Amino acid sequence: MGMLSSCGFVPNLFIDPAETLCMFGVSTYCLQHQPLDAALDTLAPITGCVEVMDGGLHSLETAEPLESHSFRYFIHAPFRGVNIASLLEPIRQASVDVLVQAFAVAAEVGADVVIHPGYYAWREEREESTRQFQKSLSELSAGADDLSVTFFVENMGGPDYFFLRSCDDLPLIDGIGLALDVGHANLNDCLDCFLDHPAAHFHLHDNDGMRDTHSPVGTGTIDFAAVMEAVHRSGVIPIVEVETLEGVLASIAALEAIDAGRR
Repeated sequence: MGMLSSCGFVPNLFIDPAETLCMFGVSTYCLQHQPLDAALDTLAPITGCVEVMDGGLHSLETAEPLESHSFRYFIHAPFRGVNIASLLEPIRQASVDVLVQAFAVAAEVGADVVIHPGYYAWREEREESTRQFQKSLSELSAGADDLSVTFFVENMGGPDYFFLRSCDDLPLIDGIGLALDVGHANLNDCLDCFLDHPAAHFHLHDNDGMRDTHSPVGTGTIDFAAVMEAVHRSGVIPIVEVETLEGVLASIAALEAIDAGRR
C-alpha cells in the first residue's frame, strides 16, 4: 500500500502527522468570501497543497499574493465569462488570452492549471464549436509549452451544452490531462466510466446525483472507496473542493478513514 505526498506516490511504512498535510489538497472555494491572503492563512495548518480558485476575491493578477506561503499550488483558471469553444472568434480569442494569463501566473509559482472546456448555445452548433474548442486547445498547449506550465481540462456537470460531460468527449482532449471532478461525473451518471480513465488531477466533493452541491465527502451517493483507488493509481494529490471549511475538514477525516481501511 502507499500514501500520497507532495512528491507523488511513495511507500507507506508509517504515517507521519506532518505528511498528512500533503495527502489531500484543498481548494480556496471553501473560503471564497474571504480575501485570498486570509484564506491562505486559514488553510496553512490544514494542508500543504492549495488550489486557488482564480476569481472574485481570489482573482490573480500576479503571483505575488501566493508568495507568502510555501504551498504546492494549483490554479483553477477563471471560467465565468470564459468560453474557449465560442463561435464568436473575438470571445474565443479573449478566452484563450485570459487562460494564458493564468498560465503566466502559474509559471511564477510552479503551479499546474485547471481549465473548463467551454460550451455551445445550440445543439446544431456543436460541430463548429468542437472545432473552436480544439483550436483553442492547440493555442493553449502552445502557450503552456512556452511557459513550461501543465494544464488539465475538467469534466463538466450540469447543462447539456458543456463539452466533456461524459466519457464520449474524452477524445477531444487527447494528449491533455483530465481533471476529474467526481461530483460532476456523478451528476451525469458516468463516474465509473471516468474512473476507468487515467486522470491527472482530481476534485473531490459529494452530491445526491441531482444537484452540484459540493457537499462533504460521505454525505451523498458517491463511492469514495472506488474514487480513492483511482486516485492512488494515478499517484497525484487530490483536491477537496467542498463549499465550507467545516465540510473540508469533515471530508479530509472521511478520506483518511477510507485510506486507513486500505492499509
